[in-house]
Amino acid sequence: SHGIGHAFSGTYNEYFGLATDTESFNYLQLANYVSQTLYPESITIAEEVSGMPTLCRPIAEGGAGFDYRLAMAIPDVWIKLLKEKQDEDWNVGDITWTLINRRWSEKNIAYSESHDQALVGDKTIAHWLFDSDIYTHMSVLAERTPRVERGLALHKMIRLLTYALGGEGWLNFEGNEFGHPEWLDFPRAGNNDSYHYARRLFYLPEDDTLRYKYLNAWDQAMNACEE
Repeated sequence: SHGIGHAFSGTYNEYFGLATDTESFNYLQLANYVSQTLYPESITIAEEVSGMPTLCRPIAEGGAGFDYRLAMAIPDVWIKLLKEKQDEDWNVGDITWTLINRRWSEKNIAYSESHDQALVGDKTIAHWLFDSDIYTHMSVLAERTPRVERGLALHKMIRLLTYALGGEGWLNFEGNEFGHPEWLDFPRAGNNDSYHYARRLFYLPEDDTLRYKYLNAWDQAMNACEE
């Protein structure tokens, strides 16, 4: 079936042929048709990694009928840069190409990170940037270390570039906009069914003594640019 054990480079002959799971594609068309017919105000977003063409084109054109697709390559690029590259080695051309590389006339939802990075076992952009300083130097009364300076600047610029170039919509996972210092962990056997980290600390950006307020203010201003 479509996508199983198959690598995709983006050329059309990889998607339209005998290997295509047409029944699954027809199901998506039907689901979107029902949604759009019964609930015209609804919005459907595809989470799909192969780059399937026509996913966000109207059903009347033979498309699947989704309104948007997630630009899933973008967060992977940012995390890869933060993990593997020095700042001076970032290739702006490559970054820009990743942000603008999408199917023509198919709308994308851009995001620099999501819940995947916020879950326990992974690291958000804020954690990659601030490292241990996120626990010790986020007070305005503490030393503004080079790591904090760099973290504040890059956290803002990464989000602005993604917002401006990455698509026709914007996705943010709650708390990431102000650099939430904790991971997210739901009750499970591995944490003794604890709810301790099943939370978001929304009071942090409201505290004038903490630097989270700067990131939150940037996010608000960035979104206000669309109004």
